Amino acid sequence: MKAGIACALAAAALFGASTPFARALVGAMDPLWLAGLLYAGSGTGLSLALALRQWHGRQRVTRVASGDRRWLAAAVTAGGVVAPILFAFGLRTTAGATASLLLNLETVLTVAIAWFVFREHRSARVVIGMALIVLACVILMEADGIAAVDRGALLIAAACLCWAIDNNLTRMVAGNDAMLVAAVKGVAGGVINVGLAILLATHVPSPVPAFGAGAVGLLGYGVSLVLFIVSLRELGVARASAYFATAPFIGVAVAFALLGERPALPFWTALPLMAVGVWLHLTERHSHEHVHERLVHEHAHRHDEHHRHAHPFPWDGTEPHTHPHEHEPRVHSHPHFPDLHHRHEH
Repeated sequence: MKAGIACALAAAALFGASTPFARALVGAMDPLWLAGLLYAGSGTGLSLALALRQWHGRQRVTRVASGDRRWLAAAVTAGGVVAPILFAFGLRTTAGATASLLLNLETVLTVAIAWFVFREHRSARVVIGMALIVLACVILMEADGIAAVDRGALLIAAACLCWAIDNNLTRMVAGNDAMLVAAVKGVAGGVINVGLAILLATHVPSPVPAFGAGAVGLLGYGVSLVLFIVSLRELGVARASAYFATAPFIGVAVAFALLGERPALPFWTALPLMAVGVWLHLTERHSHEHVHERLVHEHAHRHDEHHRHAHPFPWDGTEPHTHPHEHEPRVHSHPHFPDLHHRHEH
């Protein structure tokens, strides 16, 4: 559980830190080119990392499980194809402050889908914490004012819905190689967004800012997504999204420390709300007797309480490691989150 929390916060830190740098690149290129290069940097960098990992033999690249491929295809379609198109066209007629505020809908819709569609467990403590986190985000983004809702705003809201669907569908494939899943999504998003830039943008960016955008994308979108997928595996969608919602505050902190910007009063108003909301999640304890059904799957794992199995092949004791393995049915009680092995009814 602690590893999942650490991954979620690290993902938020990388994504939040990337925002000020991405904003600094806006003046050097069309927003469509920026979006395309961010995705392309993510997909290209992670693909190279996968190739190097395979070449050195440190961890073999495993294919996405056949039963999960339809979920991954749906996630890529929703989050890497449809959402960027809706967002790009929505930005044409929507003020920046309104767009920033509307992006908070992604967290709200992600959690709503996780709770009410996929029936992910929630407690009063988690609900209150999530409400405080969302309120903090609204206060932070509302600092610049809210424009009237128009067609562009509706398109951005629809994009947020697609990204929220993407997050929940990615949960279904989180047991696979996180780097491979993130690489597939990055490549697909890069192809679509660069294609849009070629068709709709006016000027091709120069090499230096283009490389900078790719580097920001690799860290803020690629590595961040790998960590977020691991946190989905360990925490479930709602809790991982709650920790990831700290990203705007990290972005403001980076802008304050590195770019000389000064947070306005709303930042200091929202900060304690965010802190209390995260604290409620950090201190959550959920334990009861529960049933594990028989399960066969493949993902990186250690031989912990849920992975005490024999190996039908020579094993040198290296952990974590990856191979197809079977979980026998069992009933026990211990603290847990709605992670990869605890998606049960209450």
